[in-house]
Amino acid sequence: MARNPAVGRQGPAYYSATIPAESAAKRVRVKQIRSGIGRAETMRRTLRALGLRHHQAEVELANTASVRGMLYKVRHLVEVHPAAEKKEKK
Repeated sequence: MARNPAVGRQGPAYYSATIPAESAAKRVRVKQIRSGIGRAETMRRTLRALGLRHHQAEVELANTASVRGMLYKVRHLVEVHPAAEKKEKK
């Protein structure tokens, strides 16, 4: 019987989002990459509170302690990247 090719690439180290510190980015871009179906109700409510209404949805949020806490709870369902700085007009 052949081995499962995914063996050795499992666990949160391989698919969890890395959440940047507040000093690293003022705003973060969050994309939902996995569905909330079959997850605990608290995870689904956390996704809704972040503004992620459906799979592949993207939102830009302020990088605060409360948002980082919510992202940590659903880090296996989302991708997190620092948001691009907006240039201000003079």
